[in-house]
Amino acid sequence: MLIQRRLFLSGAAALGLTACSSSKFRRYDGPEVTRLQIVKDRRRLYLFHNRELLAEYKVNLGNNAEGPKRFRGDGKTPEGAYYVDRRNPNSLFHLSLGISYPNAEDVAYAQSLGRDPGGDIFIHGDRRKQDPRGKDWTAGCIAVKDKQMEEIYAMVGVGTPIDIHARA
Repeated sequence: MLIQRRLFLSGAAALGLTACSSSKFRRYDGPEVTRLQIVKDRRRLYLFHNRELLAEYKVNLGNNAEGPKRFRGDGKTPEGAYYVDRRNPNSLFHLSLGISYPNAEDVAYAQSLGRDPGGDIFIHGDRRKQDPRGKDWTAGCIAVKDKQMEEIYAMVGVGTPIDIHARA
């Protein structure tokens, strides 16, 4: 009887801690996200299941958002066809999904001019309270609010295609 009581109390305590904890990892049981689309001039990220729009998010872009990313340090967000190539649960920006920039075309363009195309482009959370840099503050990444990034991270898997367009 004493063992059963201890087991019950320890189980109840564990359940209570789970209920009180705030995990950044969410569960998603909806339709598979089959494609992401970013439209830079609208500052929007769209998540699709085939042709069905599942979710839409307002985004911040690179600090020099006009035009496609060409070189390391240009502050631009890429434009083109990419895919999610990694997931980072320990991101400096809450959570992040890696984008497969640079693709072969990006590398060829930069190399033709003797330049480095850069890399490490992510969709990530927004860990800043206030930032004087304005709406587009990243070094080329796509930023959303942390709670939105939790949703996106739960919904999107490695290998999901991403199309990034300048305009709709």
